[in-house]
Amino acid sequence: MLLEGIFAAVTTPFYLDERVYYRKFEANMAHYSRSLLSGMLVLGSTGEAVMLDDAESRDVLRVAAEATLPDKVLIAGIARESVKATVALAEVAADCRYDSVLVRTPTYFANQMSPATVLHYFRSVADRSPLPVILYNIPQCVPYNIPIEVVAELAQHPNIIAIKESSGSVERIRGLVGATSAAPRRSVIVTPIFEAVTGRMLSSNAQTSTTFVSAGDLAGGVAVAAVPPALPIKIRSREVGFQVLVGSSGTLLDSLEAGASGAILAFAACAPQACQEVYLAWKDRDQKLATEKQERIAAPSLRIVGQLGDAGVKYACDFNGYYGGRARAPLLAVTADQKTEIETLLAGIRN
Repeated sequence: MLLEGIFAAVTTPFYLDERVYYRKFEANMAHYSRSLLSGMLVLGSTGEAVMLDDAESRDVLRVAAEATLPDKVLIAGIARESVKATVALAEVAADCRYDSVLVRTPTYFANQMSPATVLHYFRSVADRSPLPVILYNIPQCVPYNIPIEVVAELAQHPNIIAIKESSGSVERIRGLVGATSAAPRRSVIVTPIFEAVTGRMLSSNAQTSTTFVSAGDLAGGVAVAAVPPALPIKIRSREVGFQVLVGSSGTLLDSLEAGASGAILAFAACAPQACQEVYLAWKDRDQKLATEKQERIAAPSLRIVGQLGDAGVKYACDFNGYYGGRARAPLLAVTADQKTEIETLLAGIRN
């Protein structure tokens, strides 16, 4: 799977009584589908994945997939404390036709997460996962910073294709790119303009292009609309190595310069266009414009994502045309003063 461009780490909306608000979630995913985003991460840190039970997680994955256009890459956050539970959720994601899964290090037995244990965990998940695995390093939430040499070793696994690096260190991004440069290269399917081809694109195109009309319907004069023939998807192949994705908006441009292929960003949940503009300017080699666009999001993303957290991102979504709502307890809602601050920070970053 090709992982280039900007991916939004989407939020999970809740009712005031903390039930998952699936209708609003559907609306958000449909809205993101109309953007220039490469895809979306469902049930990441911004999606409050650790706050959901298994049944809710399965339903969220299903609803997101059904509401998202086929050309958007879908990544499922599936981490659990055991290999068995993690693989079980990977199988759910595969049934929903996700493109890859994001897996973080287990947290409860943090003092036992030796390099050997971490290698065993990720390899065991990758061996049994029906979808390609993206490693997730987020030391500010998980009390373990995956050593670069461990990532380099895991990059040799045929079913581990990338890492989301959320430490905020550009030097670490550069180190990961260098350390994984010798990883096996894979042939992936892309469009003629080298954009990702998702499993849902291939699946929808393979479905029957005509509608069966029974004799009874014809005799009864029932009007039945025929489905027009599906146009074939033009595809080509491309060789890619291990892909490094940055998880910090504040270091987006520097990380792209250091070799990152793209980014999975919480700030893209509330400001996808602003994040996308940094990537597009960088891709067009317009350094001046890319720097301007990066400076535009640096302070807002640091305050909203880095300091106010999920509650801040959710209010920013409300302000910018998406449904955010409140975070699930015990996380606190933003205060009135913080809401005003967020509105000020996003005044020039509307979607």
